[in-house]
Amino acid sequence: MSTCHLVVDSPVGDLTLVTDGAALTAVYFVEHRHAPDVARLGPRVDAGDAPEVLQRTARQLEEYFAGRRTDFDLPLAPTGTAFQQQVWAALQEIPYARTRSYGQLALALGRPGASRAVGLANGRNPISIVVPCHRVIGADGSLTGYGGGAARKQALLDLERSVDGVSLW
Repeated sequence: MSTCHLVVDSPVGDLTLVTDGAALTAVYFVEHRHAPDVARLGPRVDAGDAPEVLQRTARQLEEYFAGRRTDFDLPLAPTGTAFQQQVWAALQEIPYARTRSYGQLALALGRPGASRAVGLANGRNPISIVVPCHRVIGADGSLTGYGGGAARKQALLDLERSVDGVSLW
């Protein structure tokens, strides 16, 4: 099977999981700011008929929301520019229940003046939650924009804080 998608329920609303047949290529929220038209996601499949990678993703997301998973073990294949790929890789290095600022990510990438570019790449991350773009905050600790909306970003950070028992601010 090639590109297809599965819609699963979650505490932050329905999530659309997309695969190219081998890897997870996207996790979109309802009303996701940069989601493509659903027609580009391939056919919608039922959970029982979904490719293994989508079934694994659904299970791991369920475990994450239940507080039993703090990282994901999935083959990922997000589509983006070389710089976006670097930013998305750096996002995966942010520990569970911790946050980084856009400036800190830019510095980690060896591009200290690229905070704005990091923010734009972060906002284009197609694999929400699994690639934890919700862990990036403003330099002043504020919850800045999020493709799934500020309320979802807050909910994800609150979930991680409650599971890990740390203060994010």
